[in-house]
Amino acid sequence: MGKNNKEEKKYEDGTKAEGVPTFEEKKGTTEEVKAPEAAAKELVKTEKAADNKSLSEQETKAKRRKIRQAKRLALIGSMLILVAVVAGMAIWGIMHLRPSDKAIQGQADCEVVRVSGKLGGRLVELYVKEGDYVHKGQRLAKIYSSTTDATYSKAKEMKNVAANQNLKVERGTRYEIIESARKMVDQAKSARQQAIAAEEITRKTYERTNNLFKEGVVTEQKRDEAKAALDAATAAVGTANAAVEAAEAQLQMAQNGAQAEDKAASRSMENVAQASVREVEALLEDEYLIAPCDGEITSIYPHVGELVIMGSPIMTIANIEDMWAAFSVREEKLNDLPMGKVIDVEIPALDNKKAQMKIFYVHDMGSYATWSATKAYGDYDSKTFEVKARPVSPIPNFRPGMSVILK
Repeated sequence: MGKNNKEEKKYEDGTKAEGVPTFEEKKGTTEEVKAPEAAAKELVKTEKAADNKSLSEQETKAKRRKIRQAKRLALIGSMLILVAVVAGMAIWGIMHLRPSDKAIQGQADCEVVRVSGKLGGRLVELYVKEGDYVHKGQRLAKIYSSTTDATYSKAKEMKNVAANQNLKVERGTRYEIIESARKMVDQAKSARQQAIAAEEITRKTYERTNNLFKEGVVTEQKRDEAKAALDAATAAVGTANAAVEAAEAQLQMAQNGAQAEDKAASRSMENVAQASVREVEALLEDEYLIAPCDGEITSIYPHVGELVIMGSPIMTIANIEDMWAAFSVREEKLNDLPMGKVIDVEIPALDNKKAQMKIFYVHDMGSYATWSATKAYGDYDSKTFEVKARPVSPIPNFRPGMSVILK
């Protein structure tokens, strides 16, 4: 008891009894107990906040996913609508624009002329452009060739040489030579006259001497001498005649000039030179290209400054005044399209304008345009024919390449 009293006294005094905690100790113990509970509550709050945050992110992702799906669906819907519209328009076009099965589609065409020249050289000038309407004889382009110009100059000089040479041959021998030959003829004739006169004297002398010899007045020797003189005079006359003939021949030769063969050869050389000049002139005629017909310039191939070769096309002219339409028709339908028949056609490019055309050409298109039979029996190959028809009356604005529908 005493001991207990001491302990109670001590406790009352504020002293710590042995084995019993004081108030401060009890207070510390309580706080230590409460701390884990607060931490647990804080952890719970943190977990809830994390759960709420995770839930919010999931909801955001879900919303984004729904938005993407909605956009995708809207895009697919738009594409489906677009495809439906295009398909509808295509079906409408096929139903309303395609010709019926009984219609035959052809194409407008016209005569096309390729303009080219014989002269090769450099294109130095163009007087027209694509789309221009030209008339026959109109100047279109100019081609220059320095080589051809030099050849032309050479040919003209050769022609002058040949012409002068032929003139010389045709004129014959010079005047002085002819006059000299004429004088020689005169001299020969004068000598012949003298020889004839001498012969006449010697003949009379011989006759007198011979008469005297017969009468016995002169000797035989005198008669023989007279006879010899007469023979010599006769021979001199013959020589004089020959000299005259020779002189006249010389004069005739001088007057005639060269031989006929030489004259013919000279004329031929001059003709050859003239032909060379005409040949070059024929090339130079195409120095300026001229429109061969009326029409429209559809294409121009080279540019100014480019070289062009002989015969290469420079441009094309379409004679749009002479238009026609060409159709490819299977032979089983030719019975309805005889030559000369007037047919009704439509031209889509001219707002389906109706017109009449007259058939003027029907011809086989060849084996490449043959429709082969698909069955071994009961069918046959069908050839394709080209049918051309020309408008009965002019069609305004009708141009090559336009479609023409034959119903």
